[in-house]
Amino acid sequence: MSTLTERTDWTLARRAQRLNPSVIREILKITERPGIISLAGGLPAPESFPVQAMREACARVLADTPHEALQYAASEGFGPLREWVAAHLSEQGLRVQPAQVLITTGSQQGLDLVGKVLIDAGSRVAVETPTYLGALQAFAPYEPEFVAVDCDEQGPIAQRLEAAQGARFLYLLPNFQNPTGRSMGAARRLAVALQAERLGLPLVEDNPYGALWFDAAPPPPLAASSPQGAIYLGSFSKVLAPGLRLGYLVAPPALYPKLLQAKQAADLHTPGFNQRVAHEVIRNGFLDQHLPQVRARYKAQRDAMRLALEQHLPAPCRWSVPAGGMFFWVELPQGLDAAALLPQAVAAGMAYVPGAPFYCQAVRANTLRLSFVTVAAPLIDRGIAMLGQVLAQAMKESA
Repeated sequence: MSTLTERTDWTLARRAQRLNPSVIREILKITERPGIISLAGGLPAPESFPVQAMREACARVLADTPHEALQYAASEGFGPLREWVAAHLSEQGLRVQPAQVLITTGSQQGLDLVGKVLIDAGSRVAVETPTYLGALQAFAPYEPEFVAVDCDEQGPIAQRLEAAQGARFLYLLPNFQNPTGRSMGAARRLAVALQAERLGLPLVEDNPYGALWFDAAPPPPLAASSPQGAIYLGSFSKVLAPGLRLGYLVAPPALYPKLLQAKQAADLHTPGFNQRVAHEVIRNGFLDQHLPQVRARYKAQRDAMRLALEQHLPAPCRWSVPAGGMFFWVELPQGLDAAALLPQAVAAGMAYVPGAPFYCQAVRANTLRLSFVTVAAPLIDRGIAMLGQVLAQAMKESA
C-alpha cells in the first residue's frame, strides 16, 4: 500500500529552488538546549505581553460580537482597526486614509505581497547594506536582481542611490534597523526621499521597531516626505504580541487594489477575531500607558549589554549603541568569521546571529547581531563574557 511519504519525483517550481531556511530560526533550535544564553532571536520580551488586557478583550469580543468575530471577514481588514492605523500614522506625520490600509498576517506577509505584485524575474530591487534577512527571503522567490545601496551609520547615503536607478523599489528600515540598530536622522530621510523621487525610485518603508525608542521618538516616516507616495509597513508584533500575527500595509490608491487581490489569493483575510481583540485593547489609548513600560525595560537591557560589551569584548571589536529597537551590531576584527565561530560560542554557552545572511552582496563575515530584550541583565553580562572569551581565543589563534 502506498503512503504519502514514498513519492520523491515531485517537480519543483523554479521559485521553490530559491526558498531557504531562515538562519535565525535554525539557530533558535540550537538555543533550545538547556543552559544556552541566547542573544540570537529578535523576539519581544514575553514579560511585555499585555496578558490581562488581552484576556479582557477576548471576553468582550466574544460577549459583544461573537458571530462576527468567528465568521469570515473582509480581506481589507476590520474597519475600526484600519481607521485606528490611519489615525495613528497621521499623528506621526503620514497622512493616509483608512481605505489605503490593508491589514496583513504579520508584516512579513506584507513583504511577500510587495514582492508578488512588484517583482518580475530579473527586475532590480534595491536594499540597504546590510538589510533585514526576512525581506531578502520574502523577495528572493520572485527572482529579483538585488542591488546593495551603500550605507553609513545613518543608513542609505542619498548620493549613492544612483546605483539603484531603474529598480522596482528601494526597501529600507529607517528606525532602529534590523540587524544594525541604526536610525536615519530627519535630514537624511528628507535627502533620501527627494533623491529617490528625482530618480523615479519608489520606496518601501518597513517600520516594525519605531515605537521602541528610548530617549526621543524618531522623525516622521520617509513616506511623509515622498511626493510620489510610498508603501509603508507596520506591525503589532513588537507593541502587543507577535502571536497575534497582525501587521498592516499602507499603499498609494493606484497600487492598493493589486495588493488586495494578492492578499485575497494568499489567505482570504487576516484572522478577524485577532483583529477585533487587538482593536479592543488599543482603541482607548492603551498603548500610551503600555509602551513607556516596554521602552523602560528595553532601555535598561540595552544599557546592560552596552556595559557588558565594553567590559568583555576585545578592543578591536566595534559597535554603536542603538537609540531604540532590539539589537546591537558588532564588527569583529578582519579575518574572523562569525559563522565559523558560532559552534564555539554555543559550546561555551551562548548564541548570536552571524551577520553574513543579512547581506545580498559583498558579504562581511566578520559581523554578528546581538539581541538584548529577552535576557535579563545578569545573563546578558554572562553571555557577553562568554563571547569575549571565544573571540579572544580566536584572535590569539589567528595572530
